[in-house]
Amino acid sequence: MGDPHRVGVVGLGVISRAYLDTLVGHPAVSVTAVADLDAARSAAVAAEVPGVEALSVGELLSSPDVDTVLNLTVPAAHAEIALGAIRHGKHVYGEKPLAAELADAQAVLEAAAKAGVEVGCAPDTVLGTGVQTARAAVAAGSIGRPQFASAVMVTPGHERWHPQPDFYYTAGGGPLLDMGPYYLASLVHLLGPVRAVTGAAGRPRAERVIGSGPRVGERIPVEVDTHVTGVLEHVDGALTTLTTSFDGVATTAAPIEVHGERGTLSVPDPNGFDGEVRLFELGGTGWRPLPVSAGYADGARGVGLLDFVTADGRRAPRASGELALHVLETMTALLRSAAEGRRIELTTSTRPPLPVPLTAAETWRGRGA
Repeated sequence: MGDPHRVGVVGLGVISRAYLDTLVGHPAVSVTAVADLDAARSAAVAAEVPGVEALSVGELLSSPDVDTVLNLTVPAAHAEIALGAIRHGKHVYGEKPLAAELADAQAVLEAAAKAGVEVGCAPDTVLGTGVQTARAAVAAGSIGRPQFASAVMVTPGHERWHPQPDFYYTAGGGPLLDMGPYYLASLVHLLGPVRAVTGAAGRPRAERVIGSGPRVGERIPVEVDTHVTGVLEHVDGALTTLTTSFDGVATTAAPIEVHGERGTLSVPDPNGFDGEVRLFELGGTGWRPLPVSAGYADGARGVGLLDFVTADGRRAPRASGELALHVLETMTALLRSAAEGRRIELTTSTRPPLPVPLTAAETWRGRGA
């Protein structure tokens, strides 16, 4: 193995801790710098991690000691930070969505292509054993030809637990752009890209009340649709019914079900790396769990970045910018369809990423062969 790939982290909010837990100490990467609008937060992280320098955002984007910028800012800032990194010749790996607006995401990929750098994007949960075992079952013909699927995400809203939930209810937020990437990326792995969508959406409440932290009880405005549903037409002919909502209390629906000619697969929560995949075969008497057969075992946030930096031109990164752009267009087209009351054909497509062979945690964490 050569020198570690140098990573600079921009944005040190809640999710950054999970990334740092995965990346710090991994032989393939070296976290060299961190930056946040809150300089005290940057200094605190740098004090915890040997070899990490606390910089301003501008200093980090131009730093000669950074090869890839890990962009963990709020969605509205994703494109600005990515473009700034690309201008300085850096690769970019970001949290989802790729950008708050489709045009901004397209600009990021166009700039990266001109600069000769790579763009990657979460979610990487879909590279874990849950979705990958389900994908392997579909590929093996366990359900026959896939015919349709359902994907359901229902919560009462993130303001109940997040102390700073404002961005979930502004441009780039809402249940679809926040949680939809997990489900849509999974569906591309399972059923391939989407060719057209038809959507409907609603916004039952104009305000939300923060339920935890120093701002508990404060009311925040809702600027986006908080219940989005629709039908996705996949290129290979399967149809998916998708529901994402911040307006329900709970659901008994499986996160994802894939129905084929000879069976149905129940796929675990794509916001997690693992979970039980179950199969109900035509003529069978019940569900049976499938053994884990693919994916990064005991996956954790950041495994997609490790996959990204170790691809190194030998293969396409699995959590790629191309996939993220297609997922974003699918989501924004659903919202536009809902607003305009018509079916919308997509302009982007993507090939499903390479499947992930079953990979032990010791291997992908760099602790064993």
